[in-house]
Amino acid sequence: MAERVAICVATYRRPVGLERLLLSLNGLRFARTEPAEIEVIVVDNDPGRSAAAVCAAIAPWLRWALRYEHEPRRGVSQARNRALACAMEHADWISFLDDDEEASPHWLDELLYVQATYEADAVAGPVLPRFEERPPAWVAKGHFFDLPRYPTGARMRDCGSGNVLLRTEALRAMPRFFDDRLGLVGGEDTEFFVRFVHTGFSLVWADEALAHEWVPPSRVSARWILQREYRTSLTWSLCERILHPAPAARVGRVAKGFVRIAQGALLLPTALQGRHALVRALRYMARGMGHVAGVAGLEFQEYRVVHGR
Repeated sequence: MAERVAICVATYRRPVGLERLLLSLNGLRFARTEPAEIEVIVVDNDPGRSAAAVCAAIAPWLRWALRYEHEPRRGVSQARNRALACAMEHADWISFLDDDEEASPHWLDELLYVQATYEADAVAGPVLPRFEERPPAWVAKGHFFDLPRYPTGARMRDCGSGNVLLRTEALRAMPRFFDDRLGLVGGEDTEFFVRFVHTGFSLVWADEALAHEWVPPSRVSARWILQREYRTSLTWSLCERILHPAPAARVGRVAKGFVRIAQGALLLPTALQGRHALVRALRYMARGMGHVAGVAGLEFQEYRVVHGR
């Protein structure tokens, strides 16, 4: 019997990106596993329901069943939780892609294959950047948009939700899903998967399960890169406050923050090598400031601003 997979997409005012993603799913191929029975679930977080017209136009051309849902409560956590509630009704597996991504033809095939090989409860794969416009030389030289990759089968302690497959039965054992408090802050996926692994479920890496993220020009700037580093570190601190409220954990995170700030300061003289070196040094400092800010309870609501079309 074919595996029943729900591909979930939370979207907010990115009609071009959503259309591009949905059309990429028509190219899915299965070579290492049996073809899956797929339903695509799009959860529109826009009060104006801007994704409804996109879904209506794409549905007749899509190889898979398409379900449109509207989540009026603003926040990526709220949208993803709505997607999970819909998908868990009948799917064996639930996957997530973002509305600024595209799936490679063997994306889902690889996720399912690695899951079966390692008997994992969840599988994550790489998200590779695709730039809408040619990035400046300093961005390419600094590799600021290159995310870490790991050997297939590597055990992970956390992951993002931009390219992941989860066992529905494991999800049913979780007391809660994505934290609503992080809906506009971001990092809700990190917090969830840290809890998922701490609960005892396995999460492994599938290095050939490729998804691609389109990077708009508004993100190709030193300001955005530093804000993202600050927010990511701030999120880790917020996660630790939720998962490990003991004072010792906070002290350790503050200490780590000041170490990162010091590392960045020591690297500042390398800025003579070029802008990429300056931004690299400032990233360490932004990371450290994020650690400290998170412990202090500060927030940075990254998802109030939409990048991309």
